[in-house]
Amino acid sequence: MDPVTLLPQIFNGLVQGTFYALLSLGLAIIFGVLRVVNFAHGAFFMLGAFGAYILSQQFSVPFWPALILAPVLVGLFGMVLERTVIRRLYKLDPLYNFLLTFGITLILQDAMRLRFGMQGQPYAPPRELAGATNLGFFFYPNYRLFAMLFAIAVCLGVWYLIERTRVGMIVRASTEKPDLTRALGVNVDRWVTPVFGFGVGLAALGGVLAAPMQSVYPLMGAELIITVFAVVVIGGLGSIVGAMVAGLLVGVVFGIGLAIVPPLANTLVFILMAVVLLVRPAGLFGSVEAA
Repeated sequence: MDPVTLLPQIFNGLVQGTFYALLSLGLAIIFGVLRVVNFAHGAFFMLGAFGAYILSQQFSVPFWPALILAPVLVGLFGMVLERTVIRRLYKLDPLYNFLLTFGITLILQDAMRLRFGMQGQPYAPPRELAGATNLGFFFYPNYRLFAMLFAIAVCLGVWYLIERTRVGMIVRASTEKPDLTRALGVNVDRWVTPVFGFGVGLAALGGVLAAPMQSVYPLMGAELIITVFAVVVIGGLGSIVGAMVAGLLVGVVFGIGLAIVPPLANTLVFILMAVVLLVRPAGLFGSVEAA
């Protein structure tokens, strides 16, 4: 295939892959600490986009402040949900929390549908990122380049936080050996709510970044969540590095699929998942214990 045709699709796939990485990173962190499969993650992605849209329309808040405010507000909302509802089911079979978060998804989607309808709401990118950049073979929109680079920077920052700081050390210890961590005097339960809010905030950040590239509508997260679960499985349950690498890999595979065989683009992602699981049942970077 002509490189001029293929390269833009690869870049589009990388952009999409950074959204997968942000969402799967939040899922991996939440699963690692809480052992909860948060099916509402796509709904929080949607709430991030709607948060930026509402801040713009109702309060005239521009994109840059909304990029921080919307994820923080959605993260706080997630912490409230964890404290009031989700934690009540921790001692039960994990299926109960899966069903609970699925119900939360339906409630949030219907709430947005009743308020804004199913028609997509436009959200303009910032003026500073208008236009396109010449990458040699083709011109590529400045905003898409920003979204990709910013999301990658956030993913690397989260990796550094988890792997190289004292806070990350406590989170990892609480994930891998919670009983031993408690025995050493660390209050593991104190970290549960902030970690859940942080994971939810990452999903909302992805929604804010995605809002200028597509219409803001209630089902925008539902269309991503199944692929994001595939990304988590490919990377390895609870693996931070796996979430980032698998997100970008799946995005590239999806972009190439759109360029070569568009009807099979989504199918290729799950073919990749099947191949990875056949070779490494725990995922690319996952442990057997987590799996």
